Amino acid sequence: MIAQPVPKAASLAKRDAIVAGLRRLVRDSGVIAEPIRMKTYETDGLAAYRQVPMVVVLPETTEEVARILAFLHQEGVRIVPRGAGTSLSGGALPMEDAVVVGMMRMNRILDIDYDDRCAVVQAGVTNIGITQAVQERGFFYAPDPSSQLACMIGGNVNMNSGGAHCLRYGVTANNLLGLKIVTIEGEVIDIGGAHMDAAGYDWLGLLTGSEGQLAIVTEVTVRILRGPEGARAMLAGFASNEVAGACVDAIISSGIIPVALEFMDKPAIHACEAFAHAGYPLDAEALLIIEVEGSVAEQDHLLGRIKDICREYDPITLRVSESAEESLAIWKGRKGAFGAVGRISPDYLCMDGTIPTGQLPLVLRRIREMSDACGLQVANIFHAGDGNLHPLIMFDANDPDSFHRAEVFGADILKLCVEVGGCLTGEHGVGVEKRDLMGVQFNAAELDQQRRIKSAFDPGWLLNTNKVFPLLHTA
Repeated sequence: MIAQPVPKAASLAKRDAIVAGLRRLVRDSGVIAEPIRMKTYETDGLAAYRQVPMVVVLPETTEEVARILAFLHQEGVRIVPRGAGTSLSGGALPMEDAVVVGMMRMNRILDIDYDDRCAVVQAGVTNIGITQAVQERGFFYAPDPSSQLACMIGGNVNMNSGGAHCLRYGVTANNLLGLKIVTIEGEVIDIGGAHMDAAGYDWLGLLTGSEGQLAIVTEVTVRILRGPEGARAMLAGFASNEVAGACVDAIISSGIIPVALEFMDKPAIHACEAFAHAGYPLDAEALLIIEVEGSVAEQDHLLGRIKDICREYDPITLRVSESAEESLAIWKGRKGAFGAVGRISPDYLCMDGTIPTGQLPLVLRRIREMSDACGLQVANIFHAGDGNLHPLIMFDANDPDSFHRAEVFGADILKLCVEVGGCLTGEHGVGVEKRDLMGVQFNAAELDQQRRIKSAFDPGWLLNTNKVFPLLHTA
C-alpha cells in the first residue's frame, strides 16, 4: 500500500529561505508572508477548519507558476492550489508547512472564438465572468454553481463543479475542451484544445475533478453555447419532502429533462423567502423549482406535461412565473440559499452526496429521522433532478458537542447515500471533509490504485497532500 507523508511544521530558517526564493520569482507584492495578512487564506468555504499556511504566493502567468513549482519541488515543499476559496469540502485548506499558490491574479480572458464556440481563460477568471464576456453576442457558459459570482474556473475544474442547470447542460467536465497545466516539476503541458475530442488517453477526464492532486491548472478552454430563445420557471409546493421526492422521480422517469429541477424543504423555503421575497409558498413542506426553455410553444408544452405530473401528487401550489423579473426573483432565492440559511443559524455544514432519484423519498425520510435523533435541524436544498443532495446541518461552532454531532450526522448522511447506490460527492469534492469516508465507497485495492495515479504525477506527494485520501501514518 502506498502511504502519503504526514504534514509537519517547517523550521523558521526553512520558511525564511522559501519566502526569499519566492520573492525572486514573482513581483514582491505577489508574496504574502505576514501572519496577519495570511489569515485571509487560513480557511475556505468549510470555515469550521482553519490553518495559517507557511506563505502565500500569487502568480500572474503560467510561466510564473512553472518557476514556482520547480523551485518548491526542488526544496521539497508542499503546495496547496487555491482559487477563490469557495470550496465547501476544505479543498483549499492550507497546511502549516505548505505554500498556498493563489490563482486570483490570473484573471484574464485570453481568447474568444464565436465560430468554434469556445473561450480560453486563465484559471482565476470567475465562473460568471465567462458568461459576462460573451453574453452580448448571445452566448453563455453553462455550469452555474451557487457561488458563481466568486468561484473561479480553475477551482471548478478541480472539483468538477455543477450548478442548478447541470441537469440539462452537464457539469464542468461536460463543458471543457482543453487545459493548460503545470506539473510538480514545473513542466507546462497542454491537454486537448479547441477541437471536440483528442486521440489517446482521456487526460482531460482524469484531471477534471482531481482536486489539485495531480497538477495546477493555469488555463482552461471551455465550450460556450448559444443562449436559449426563452426560459420560464415554475414553483410546485407539496405537503411533505417524501411526496416532493416522488414527484421529482416521476418527472425524470417520464423522459422530460428540464433545464433545472431544484428542491427546498420548509426551513429552506422560509429562510430564502425572507431573503429574496420571491413568493415561495410558506405553507408548503417542500418546494420544487422547475425551469424549462425553448420557444414559447416548447415552454408551454413542457410546462403543461410537468403540471400534469405534479397534479398526481396533490400539490399545495402550482405557479408559473409570468415575467423575467419574477423568474429572476425565484432564482435569486435559490442562488442565495446558503447565505439565507446562514441568517438563521450561526454555522452549518453543507453535505454533498449523490443518489439515484428513485431513492429520494427514502433518503429524505431517513435524513429527517437522523435530524430528530441527533437534535440538530437540517435544511435540504439541492439539485433534485440529478439526485445531488445538499443537506445543510445547522450547529453552533462555539459548542464542541454541537459541532461533533453535526460531523457525525453529516457522515451518516453520506454513508446512507452510498448505501442506496449513490456516492460521497456530486460537485464539492472530497477535500478534508470526506477524506476519512473514502473507505465507505472504495475498497483498499481501489484506493491504492488511485494513490498510484497520484504518485505517478506527484511522486513526492507535494500537491494538496492532506486531501482526498485517508492519512496513512507510518513509522
